[in-house]
Formats: sequence, structure tokens, C-alpha cells
Amino acid sequence: MQATSGKMTDEEIVKQVQNGDDDAFATLIDRYEHKLIRYAHRFLFYDRDSVEDVVQEVFIKVYVNIESFDATRKFSSWIYRIAHNELIDTVKKNRERPLSFFDPDILFPHPIAREFADREILEAETKQILEQSLAKIDHKYREVLILYYFDNMDYNDIADILHIPVSTVGVRLRRARAAMRKLINKLDQ
Repeated sequence: MQATSGKMTDEEIVKQVQNGDDDAFATLIDRYEHKLIRYAHRFLFYDRDSVEDVVQEVFIKVYVNIESFDATRKFSSWIYRIAHNELIDTVKKNRERPLSFFDPDILFPHPIAREFADREILEAETKQILEQSLAKIDHKYREVLILYYFDNMDYNDIADILHIPVSTVGVRLRRARAAMRKLINKLDQ
């Protein structure tokens, strides 16, 4: 089963889960756990353990509601929508919780060449600027930036996840870019 599940679409695996194959659910977790942790970490700016707890809640909700999934639709949009709702609920529940900035290594996962000290300084400054700016942007703009730039989703997928029109995705993305530019320019002054 595991050998063939690598070649199967998410939707085919979901059908197996819907038909009682609980082991197939592990394949979905393997495919989405890292992506959802990365998404949640960038969205919430919580420590790794807290983010993993939130993602675990997402998978519980996915499992409980998997029978309602329509296999003619994209599973990725469906699971990201559940994650989005859970993240928004987490933000609402923890409004007074201070933001802890994200781990820059998540944003820059590739090792930095240690040969050039100037490059290291530039990377560190860039990380700090992005860290400060992303944390200050309203979550409705932050989530579009994360989904588009970090998770490489197109406008249609983002619209499906956020339950907004495609045109609104474009508007939010433009506003998010403008907000980032404004914040970065303030930091430069």
C-alpha cells in the first residue's frame, strides 16, 4: 500500500480513507504535515511546539470530517481551508499572547555560504527586516503573502482556501506588498 500511495493523488488516497483504510491517512499526514507546520509557523509566529499542537488539531479535524470531502475537488485546498480556519481561531483565542518572531531559518532554509562576511551581515539584516515587517501586517494580508510566496499557490487556490473571490486575492496581495514596502521603508529611515 505505501509503495503505491506515493503515486496516487491526494484525492485517491482520501477515497481509501473514506472506504475505511486508516493507514492511508498516514500518507496524507506525511504529505501535508511539513507544509502545514511551515504555514502555521509563518502565520502565527508561535514556537515550534505550539505550532505543532495547532497542526495536530488540523489533522484531527481533517480526519473527523474526511467523509464530507468531495473527492472531485482538490484536497490541498480543502485541508488548507481547515488549517486557515484553525489558525484564525487560534489568533482569536490568543489575542493577548505576544508574538514571538518566526525562526529566520524557516524563511531562508538554504545554508548560507560562510565565505563572505558581508553576505552574512546582509542576510541577517534582511531576516530582521522581514521578521519585523511580516509580524506587523494584518493577518488577512499576511496569509495571502504566505500562501502565494512561501507555499507557491496560485490565485485560484488561495481564493478557494480563503473563500474569497480571485479578484480579492489580487487586491489583498497588492495591499500586502504595499504594506511590506511601507514598513521596510520605515525601517530604512
